[in-house]
Amino acid sequence: MARPSESTRKVVGLGFLPEEARHGFLIDIPKGSGGSDIICITEHRGNDLDHLGARTVDRPSPNDGSLRVVIDRNRWVALAPAFWNEANRRLRANGLPVAKFIKNPAKPVPVHPSLGKELCILCWAVEDASPDDIPNALHNWEALAPEERWWLYTMTVATTGQAMQKGLGWRKALRAAIADNPFVKGEGLSPKARRELLGHSQLSLSL
Repeated sequence: MARPSESTRKVVGLGFLPEEARHGFLIDIPKGSGGSDIICITEHRGNDLDHLGARTVDRPSPNDGSLRVVIDRNRWVALAPAFWNEANRRLRANGLPVAKFIKNPAKPVPVHPSLGKELCILCWAVEDASPDDIPNALHNWEALAPEERWWLYTMTVATTGQAMQKGLGWRKALRAAIADNPFVKGEGLSPKARRELLGHSQLSLSL
């Protein structure tokens, strides 16, 4: 069967393709403006994807196996616009529609699986860091290639991928390398931090 043209492929949220996807993420942003309100990011596969972009879902429990990230609104607002800009740049380069960042969307936002992995890496790096460290973390995260972010996600989710496993193993390493490591203008991660964080060759994946 011929692949749909880019102009006819149905896209919802941030690059999520409901008719093609076998994997995706969902960002659940509560209504309101409280800085301590919690944003949840969940990962979905298989039948769990049915109508992911069309229905309102129940907020996950803290021990839900699909729950990858819980982050307060203050940190979310500090990092999300920059992530959205990077995601839209990539979507545009792949011929897919961009999505405007909305602080309070009416329902959870589905996200392309590759972009969802990269968002989790960024959120994990700053989930317990000072908000003052977020600009530094964004610089270091942007300096990583998408393939590097995907590999870091694979390594982290295998051992400490549950939302409540903060400060452990790879989650601790992500904060040290991305949020706490000083940004070197023009370089991003220092060579030493990059070697410590990226010890293996990367896989080449789409988008």
